[in-house]
Amino acid sequence: MTAGSQKQQRGQTAYLAGLAAESRIAQDYERRGFAVARMRWRGKSGEIDLILRDGEGLIFVEVKHSRSFARAAERVSPAQMRRIYRSAEEYLAGEPAGQLTNVRFDVAMMDGQGMIEIIENAFGHG
Repeated sequence: MTAGSQKQQRGQTAYLAGLAAESRIAQDYERRGFAVARMRWRGKSGEIDLILRDGEGLIFVEVKHSRSFARAAERVSPAQMRRIYRSAEEYLAGEPAGQLTNVRFDVAMMDGQGMIEIIENAFGHG
């Protein structure tokens, strides 16, 4: 196997692990009474992993999958937070209350053993 094909295989494995993490985390939110509005929503500014309904409000969720929660948390950069804000603003344009919609930004992490940790209000409005 060449180095390029090994890298491609690792990328595919990471992609599938990310999809599985998003699905498990979506189920966790649903169990707690939140409705999944969108998964992997893509706008001009980027992608939001999960968008959930919380009554009239929305929860924008960035999902991170890594061997440990600490490694997952380290992977949320300031640049990524800015991208999520811009994407959320884009999404809110289609909501009845627009930018006045009550929103929250969570980071949901899944470690290598499949355990889930959710940090609510992980970052405020930028």
